Amino acid sequence: MRILVTNDDGIHARGLTVLERIAAKLSDDVTVVAPAEEQSGKSRSLTLTEPFRVRRLGDKRFAVRGTPTDCVMFALADAMKDGKPDLVLSGVNRGGNLAEDVSYSGTVSAAMEGALAGIRSIALSQRYAQTGAGDRVSFDTAETWGERVLRPLLDMEWAPRTLVNINFPPVAPDQVKGIRAVSQGLRDYGRVGIEKRTDPRGFDYYWLAMGRLPQQLLPDTDLDAIEQGFVTVTPLHLDLTHRDSLERLKSVYS
Repeated sequence: MRILVTNDDGIHARGLTVLERIAAKLSDDVTVVAPAEEQSGKSRSLTLTEPFRVRRLGDKRFAVRGTPTDCVMFALADAMKDGKPDLVLSGVNRGGNLAEDVSYSGTVSAAMEGALAGIRSIALSQRYAQTGAGDRVSFDTAETWGERVLRPLLDMEWAPRTLVNINFPPVAPDQVKGIRAVSQGLRDYGRVGIEKRTDPRGFDYYWLAMGRLPQQLLPDTDLDAIEQGFVTVTPLHLDLTHRDSLERLKSVYS
């Protein structure tokens, strides 16, 4: 089995190293293609208005000056052109990718690109509890539970153009309650805050801050299950069509 490993936190991210170790338990044919620098929140953006450069860091290891989607495209077109991967693993992201996070996430978007290419693709993220944890985020739970949650996915049948989103809870490995297959939740971020600051030269700059409101967690969702200490597994698909609305629109334009 050939595996492509990528992420959005960058080639030097600790979570990527963890995912490489997890991938090595599944296969001895692992290629790493990841952004040269952090690309969090870049979603499915592409580098279209300028070229991107690639640096080869070793055998089957590449750093791309571009987005996570660029990385997967480069891997399929060049780095792995002798044979496309059987599996794309993206992560392990520093921070959860739950609910509507998936629409912003570069981690999930890399898996989406793999799914579009007809490859089984999985995004993995490690949630953390402490705000401003920086590089102190622990990936122990992701590393301990990673192979355990991935193995069953490799043996099951997948629907076309689907991907799987996995999130590990912010608890010690021995405190995880198990693995749950759940639906995507929905949060209310409230207002988006913009913090205005001034640089040493006197020019203003701005920093986005998401202000979340208290919410009631719906059962059988990723938000609810991870709060309870479960590893969450959520299948996603790329067809965003809202079927009920489509039927109503058909009647409007009939």
